[in-house]
Amino acid sequence: MTTTTPAKRRVFPGMGMVKGLWVTIYTMFRTIFRPGKYLATVNYPKVKETPVPRARGVIALDQEACTVCMLCARNCPDWCIYIEGHKEEQAPSTPGGRVKVRATLDRFDIDYALCMYCGICVEVCPFDALFWSPEYEYSETHMGEMLHDMDRLQGWLETVPPDPELEK
Repeated sequence: MTTTTPAKRRVFPGMGMVKGLWVTIYTMFRTIFRPGKYLATVNYPKVKETPVPRARGVIALDQEACTVCMLCARNCPDWCIYIEGHKEEQAPSTPGGRVKVRATLDRFDIDYALCMYCGICVEVCPFDALFWSPEYEYSETHMGEMLHDMDRLQGWLETVPPDPELEK
């Protein structure tokens, strides 16, 4: 039984560099003769790209849904979520009923200078109090201003798109 080996091609030194330069030159002339058709980038401050509807931009908070369970802060790998709360007693709705205790949110801050946008906090929240907003323009000139308090996080809730419809 004989085996045949494919014929060896001669490889010239610098052939990889020539191939790379060919791709560069081809792309350069393709964009010159047909401008705008093949551009992969946008001129950001002047032209703003619209993100996909469920893009990960900034985390929004629904204060009414938050029960201060601390699951998001405990599961955050960067420890960038700071939560404080207290318990309040509510009067019974019927005479002779039990006094109800409800946790009230005092502080909910996210430090976006530490956040790595993994989304674990949004996924682990059992009460749907955290959502992804597609807004991505929230940079600051000072590092301390990257700490968003609960009022600012509540403001991002307006930019959260509605959930997609379920398939039938």
